[in-house]
Amino acid sequence: MAELFLAKPPLALEPIRKGFGRGLLEAGKRDENVVAACADLTESTQMHLFAQEFPERFIEVGVAEQNLVTMGAGLAAMGKIPFVSSYAAFSPGRNWEQIRTTICINDRPVKIIGSHAGVSVGPDGATHQMLEDLALMRALPNMVVLAPCDSLEAAKATIAMASDKRPNYMRLAREATPIITTEQTPFEIGKAYIFRPGTDVTIIATGTMTYQALAAADMLAKDKIEAEVLHVPTLKPLDNSTILESVGRTRHVVTAEEAQINGGLGGAIAELLGEQLPTPMLRIGMRDRFGESGQPEELLKHFGLDAESIAKAAQKLLTDHTNHKH
Repeated sequence: MAELFLAKPPLALEPIRKGFGRGLLEAGKRDENVVAACADLTESTQMHLFAQEFPERFIEVGVAEQNLVTMGAGLAAMGKIPFVSSYAAFSPGRNWEQIRTTICINDRPVKIIGSHAGVSVGPDGATHQMLEDLALMRALPNMVVLAPCDSLEAAKATIAMASDKRPNYMRLAREATPIITTEQTPFEIGKAYIFRPGTDVTIIATGTMTYQALAAADMLAKDKIEAEVLHVPTLKPLDNSTILESVGRTRHVVTAEEAQINGGLGGAIAELLGEQLPTPMLRIGMRDRFGESGQPEELLKHFGLDAESIAKAAQKLLTDHTNHKH
């Protein structure tokens, strides 16, 4: 089980996007067909490492996100493996139609990196706190959707994306977050992982919220509630068998994501369980509202996205369904 390969406290902190930067550089070293383009945010999205090493394989597009992805589609049509990066608010926020028409309809293996996603972007406020990207990208046929939990997993995901033949979208966070995995923690596109086994409730989390879910499970354990934490770095295609097997044992589900609950991870899990295993469920996420300006931790607490909020949701779910043992 993956929990054997999780990091031991005290946990180091690093922005998830830094793992992408390292992973892209490594992917570039492994395959000369890997190319990169950015929309005037090269250092912010950590693409500068690749640009410095392979200047002849890097294109600075400028503030032109629609050009960014259409150019990526053209490069992919010519046999290249293009990674295109910007803030998620602009890509896919500004160029979704071009992603749909030039990348997805033609099934081109363009790798779209949406950085600075979620409310934890902080002081930049609602305009830059992209919360709708998971729903937008999940709805696109052919698109793979990824949300790594830390910088180490982001590096692994980037390398895996380079050899995946499908269009890919990966969301990255801005602020430093705990590194909860190790080099030995497995990662494969399309797989979910049990990061903590439990019997009473399954907490299904993605991206930055997996750390919060693990912290919530620690809180619940003090109240004799054993929460299973299931990390879902791939929202599409969903690892149905692992999710159904876990929920089949615990019979209670809480989902957690730093995104709109409509159409994101919570929506994906609700769709799966609604069709195959109806289960009492609560979703943690942004409830049909935009973000605000503030410090990252302050915002997570304000919007009920922190570990304490997840733990309370699990307790409420179990209290509302008192026969949770049998």
